[in-house]
Amino acid sequence: MATPQRPLSPHLQVYRWQIQMVTSILHRATGMVLAAGALVIAAGLLSLMLGPDAWACFTGVAGAWYGKVFLFGWSWAFSYHICNGIRHLVQDFAIGYSIRAFVRSSWMAVVGSLVITAAIWILALNGGAA
Repeated sequence: MATPQRPLSPHLQVYRWQIQMVTSILHRATGMVLAAGALVIAAGLLSLMLGPDAWACFTGVAGAWYGKVFLFGWSWAFSYHICNGIRHLVQDFAIGYSIRAFVRSSWMAVVGSLVITAAIWILALNGGAA
C-alpha cells in the first residue's frame, strides 16, 4: 500500500525575508534578552544591598568590555522592544494595516531603536551632561 505524498508546510527557506518577518522575530528575541537583563539588574541591586565589595565586583564586571557589550545590546533590545511595542499598540487601533504602512512602521521601529540607543550611549559616555 503506497502512502500518499503529504503537502509540505512552507518554512523559512521557502519565504523571502521581509522586514515584517524580521521585526516579528526580533520582537520575540528582544523580549528574551530583556528577561536576561532583568536578572542582571536584580543581581546589581542584590550586590548593592550586600555592600561596597559586592558592588565594586558588579561594577567591575559591568565596566569590562564584555559587560559594556551586554549593556549596549540590552539597551538596544529595550529601545527596539519599546518602539515595536508602540507600533503594535497603534496597530491595535486598526491603524497602519496596509502593506506600505506596515513596512514603513517596521523600518521606523528599527531605525528609531538605533537612534534611541545611540542617544543613550552618547549621554552615558559623556557622563550624562548635556
